[in-house]
Amino acid sequence: MDPNFNYEVINSIVSRVMAIEDTTLGTEKQGYIVRYRGRILNPDTSAAYDTLSDQLKSQNLTPLFRWDGGRHSILIVNGMPEVSKSDPRINLGLGFLTIISVLYAGSAYVTPGMTDDLFQNISIILGRGLPYFIESGWPFAVSMLAILAAHEFGHYLAGRHHGANVTLPYFIPMPFSPFGTMGAFINMKAPPKNRRILLDIGIAGPLAGLVVAIPVLFIGLYLSNVSQIVVPQGMQMSLEGNSILYLLAKYITFGHLLPEPASFAGVSPVLYWIRYFFTGQPLPLGALDVNLSPVAWAGWAGLLVTAMNLVPAGQLDGGHMLYVLLGREKAQKTFPFVVGALLLLSIAWLGWLLWAALIFLFGRVYAEPLDQVTPLDTRRKWLAVLALVIFLLVFTPIPLGVMVGG
Repeated sequence: MDPNFNYEVINSIVSRVMAIEDTTLGTEKQGYIVRYRGRILNPDTSAAYDTLSDQLKSQNLTPLFRWDGGRHSILIVNGMPEVSKSDPRINLGLGFLTIISVLYAGSAYVTPGMTDDLFQNISIILGRGLPYFIESGWPFAVSMLAILAAHEFGHYLAGRHHGANVTLPYFIPMPFSPFGTMGAFINMKAPPKNRRILLDIGIAGPLAGLVVAIPVLFIGLYLSNVSQIVVPQGMQMSLEGNSILYLLAKYITFGHLLPEPASFAGVSPVLYWIRYFFTGQPLPLGALDVNLSPVAWAGWAGLLVTAMNLVPAGQLDGGHMLYVLLGREKAQKTFPFVVGALLLLSIAWLGWLLWAALIFLFGRVYAEPLDQVTPLDTRRKWLAVLALVIFLLVFTPIPLGVMVGG
């Protein structure tokens, strides 16, 4: 028994919210001071958690609500969740660098003579002058940053609404990438209170991002045109992959499933599209396809970013959805299948190999709420299911392909 704690006071406080059946003193190794098991008196366990948490603050203690063998369990741990201060200058600095990086990507997308040499490309663009750099790069940059900002501020505002300690978005500049950025993220500086709050914060980003990405995509497709794919000998051409939503957007805009092959070579159109969707083969040389405007390119990238975030693993938005729906144990059982699916897809696109490695290394840990007893309400269950459906609609098995003229 730790002499620094008044167990009689703690027992008295806990007994107001729980019908205690047994009490166990903890150790430093076990990670709690005392454990109570029994039945939480208030059917609204979220309100019961708030009550207990407020009453224990004066003791500098934090309650954890858990299930234990079909019974409610309350673990009392020492200290309050530590919240470190953020420096907004870092957010501003990264944001400024990302604006420059995304402007460069947008300018490089429309400037003739671009190569794989970053410094040569920068020299070509800057040789045309700063006005050209801004004028040629802004349609993509504004579109791309609007999608990313909507996604991250969706998380941020949902977190602030629930009183969660979340940082402002950190944007990641990456001039070497086709999009000029590796995306953005916010940081939850303390565990969420319960699964409802975790779901609200997790799903707000993808939904807000899609609200911007879908109109951007349709506007961009309207500014694009359809022509035959021709790659000059010795030259290379990148080809964006297809998600179900992207295929439908092209069909709505142009009346065709693009790229439309010159011939199905005796293969059923259904089988052709299933094979092409998952493998990117055969390469559609000579097919009709859309020449993406910079705005459409940003819209397509927005769908890809949403899909990447909704991969159901670890700290990704999709991992949060899976956790709140299934719980930690069942969510962890899906982990090998997620990694295995990405490894299988890496046969056709090597980028999934890196993604599988990152998830294998960092995707086993889930954001665990302080209160794991309070269930999702029906509306939030449907929202979590909606997030997984959105993932299926925006997931792109082969994000980028390369065609070589010959």
